[in-house]
Amino acid sequence: MHKSGFVNIIGNPNVGKSTLVNALIGDKLSVISSKPQTTRHRILGIYNDEEHQIIFSDSPGIIHDPKYALQQKMNSFAFSSFEDGDVLLFVTDIFEKYEGDEKVIRLLKNVEAPKFLLINKIDQEYDDYSRVESLAFWSELIDFKDHFFISAREKTGIDLIINAIKAELPEGPEYFPKDQWTDKTERFFASEIIRSHILKLYKQEIPYSCEVNIDAFKEGESRGGPIINISAQIYVERATQKAIIIGKNGDAIKKLGTEARKDLEEFFQSKVFLQTNVSVKEDWRNNERLLKSFGYTE
Repeated sequence: MHKSGFVNIIGNPNVGKSTLVNALIGDKLSVISSKPQTTRHRILGIYNDEEHQIIFSDSPGIIHDPKYALQQKMNSFAFSSFEDGDVLLFVTDIFEKYEGDEKVIRLLKNVEAPKFLLINKIDQEYDDYSRVESLAFWSELIDFKDHFFISAREKTGIDLIINAIKAELPEGPEYFPKDQWTDKTERFFASEIIRSHILKLYKQEIPYSCEVNIDAFKEGESRGGPIINISAQIYVERATQKAIIIGKNGDAIKKLGTEARKDLEEFFQSKVFLQTNVSVKEDWRNNERLLKSFGYTE
């Protein structure tokens, strides 16, 4: 008997959802950064073995006060996770505080699918944190099927989660080929890798004002063997932001290109030639046409 199903992962920004998905499927699926609002799209990661297929959905963290159309669309991706799925994983961490009347909790109470509580970052546990008190708080609010204290970064508790999910899956077909591990394209991951380095290298509002679009992705041959030629367009909202991305004498964008190329080569297991350009698209985060062209469709 083959079992399969969809597992939605929800929670606030920066609680480790993307790190968790990577640990669950064993690949660098989502951009991982210490900065919030890193994941902007709903991304599927697929776990396969002979008798199971688990389709994990990594959604953006819930933004409680969205200020842009982009953030509203990110919330749409996140809140859609309450509406479908065979299993739901709710991720919090040992540092996060809830009052008990938040919208996410109200929505969780109405989810009929089996719900699991995942309390992350136990590798950073501190003296004043009480697992007993934390579990008591959540148990009074929501009827979780089970709970797990985990470290997604250290992969602690991952096998237990996988086994618990398998026990809840219905009998079902292979929704994707067994060798497929995501629904996203190579261009998508190229743009995400470049954006991850923008998040690492630039400060304050700059990373959140950027969008990366892959204009060209061509595989070819060079004297040294296979090579992928990638042309990436980085969009910002103001000319001053463009100047910061480029840097004095182009030093900043050269560093960005060098660092991103290393990760691209590791991800695609190929030599990469990366060309980056920077363009200004004023207020793109509120432009419905541009958001749609960047893949932010509900």
